[in-house]
Amino acid sequence: MNQVSTPLPPWEVPPNYQAVDSQVPGITVYAPVQAKAEAEAPVTFKCPQCGAATRYDVAAGGVACEHCGFQTQANGQHVGRQAEKLEFTLETVAKAEQGWGTAGRMELHCDSCGASLAVENKALSITCPFCASNRVNLRQAAEDQLRPRFLIPFKIPVENNRRVAKEWLSKGWFHPDTLGQSSVLDRFLGIYLPFWTFTCHIQADWKAEVGYERTERYYDSSSKEWKSRTVIDWRWENGRVNVQLEDWLISGSSHISKKILGRIQPFDLGDLVAYLPDYLAGWQAHAYDIPLTQAWEEGKSQMREKARDACYADISSSHVRNFTMVADFADESWRYVLLPVYLASYKFEDKVYQVMINGQTGAIAGQKPVAWWKIWSTIAAMLAPGVLGGLISLPLLLAGGLGAITLVISFIVLGIGAAFAISLYRKAVDSEAA
Repeated sequence: MNQVSTPLPPWEVPPNYQAVDSQVPGITVYAPVQAKAEAEAPVTFKCPQCGAATRYDVAAGGVACEHCGFQTQANGQHVGRQAEKLEFTLETVAKAEQGWGTAGRMELHCDSCGASLAVENKALSITCPFCASNRVNLRQAAEDQLRPRFLIPFKIPVENNRRVAKEWLSKGWFHPDTLGQSSVLDRFLGIYLPFWTFTCHIQADWKAEVGYERTERYYDSSSKEWKSRTVIDWRWENGRVNVQLEDWLISGSSHISKKILGRIQPFDLGDLVAYLPDYLAGWQAHAYDIPLTQAWEEGKSQMREKARDACYADISSSHVRNFTMVADFADESWRYVLLPVYLASYKFEDKVYQVMINGQTGAIAGQKPVAWWKIWSTIAAMLAPGVLGGLISLPLLLAGGLGAITLVISFIVLGIGAAFAISLYRKAVDSEAA
């Protein structure tokens, strides 16, 4: 007697399951749908007395209303360098809060340089603070990025920027005379810039040939006398150093000059406070476009150089060759923080220049255009004495053997002038470099 088998019903995905990435080609893997935590209610910044827009006031240390004088302290917990650090795990990244936590925040996107800046929905801006382009447009701010957990509030009042910038612009004789009257004085925009901080322990094992000097006596047959000379004896050595690096800063923005940013550092991370949306009231914030993994690779490269320096310092001689190092990283942790910077980008003769002021310390650095006619005329004046002296001395030397001493002096003067000219040229190039 033949039995008829009942066909199995088609398989269906169980409730609350979703497809996830599979490491095996042709195999689909399903996992439970992770429950999404309820988003915090966004914070609005309206004056409770008159209803006008409020902003974070540097002098008051809290949110203030410019219309009726209402003030309230920003109660961000001061944490300093004890601010919590996160491990490099998918779980910690997944649990991190996202977005800015403020209502109605818009994003100013520049079509020229690609930078994005989180601004309030009533902010009026027609130029990009990063490249001075007017090809900008407003759109809804993205809410899928990690939310910063700590920041350093602005300490330097906006009113100080004009004086500091004017003093800085007026320094240096080889810049255009009209630079001090540039519109950059009124273009500074307070922006919270994104940074990643990294902490880790490095155990570095090194191996190298190390040379040690010694003096030996030898007989010189040509002069028929005994002389002394220094020789280097080479031998293989190895060692181990341990390096602890704390709060290594890596910029989270690709639109900021790292060279200029380095000049306005350091920031005192002892002023870190827990992130509150209140600190962003009336200010701009730049979301990171360099993700955590990319920043960590950059940070590791710099930290590895620190470990390399420590290994060289561990070697008891300056003569080293065939150096190798193996660096093991342990106890890695990170933070995402915002740091205060006043940024201005301005155009001078169709070229864009950036200037930054540290919003915590007031340190200023940036690019300044160069009046190259001043540079070339000064270089010509430096080289002229040596060249003219040589032109005068050479015919005298050929005519009757006269002028030998003046020719030597001319070459010396020319060499000194060339050294100063090269130094001046490099300084001018560095002034314009980003």
